Amino acid sequence: MSQDAIVMLKDDHKQIKACFREFQKSTTTDARKGKLVEQMIELLTVHTYVENEVMYPRVRELMPDLEDDVLESYEEHHVADVLVMELLPMSPGDERFEAKTTVLIENVTHHIDEEESEWFPKVREGLSRTQLREIGAEIAEARERAPRRPEQPSALKKTIDAVVS
Repeated sequence: MSQDAIVMLKDDHKQIKACFREFQKSTTTDARKGKLVEQMIELLTVHTYVENEVMYPRVRELMPDLEDDVLESYEEHHVADVLVMELLPMSPGDERFEAKTTVLIENVTHHIDEEESEWFPKVREGLSRTQLREIGAEIAEARERAPRRPEQPSALKKTIDAVVS
C-alpha cells in the first residue's frame, strides 16, 4: 500500500462508502444491518482519529491558507462523532436506527466528496511527494494505536476535544 497520505485516506473512503452502499442496498435481517453499522462505526472511528491526529494538524501547520477547510473538517467529524455515539447503544429494531444511520451516511458522504474534490487537490498541489509520504507514514503509525470503538478513551478524547475546542 502506498504511504502517500492522500492515497491512504482515499482507500479508507472507499471502504467506508462500500459499507454505506451495502447498508443502503440491504434488504436483509436486522442482525445484518446491525453488523454493517458496527463495521461503519469502526471504520469511521479509526479514520477520523488518524485525520484528526495526523492529517489535519500537519496540513494546518504546512498550509496555513487551508485553515478554514481544516476547521470545517473538524466540525464535520464532530457531527459524525455525535451520530456514532447516538447509534452505539441502538439496535436495528429501534425506531430511529435506520433514520440516524441514513443521516450519518449522508453527512459522511458529503464530507468525503468535499474532501476528495476540493481539499485533497489543494493539499496535493501544496505539499511535496516527500511531505505526503512522511504524513502517510505518520498515519500508518497512528492507525496502529487508533481506537476501534468510539467509547475507547482515545476516541472519547477526540470527541470531547471537538466539543470543547
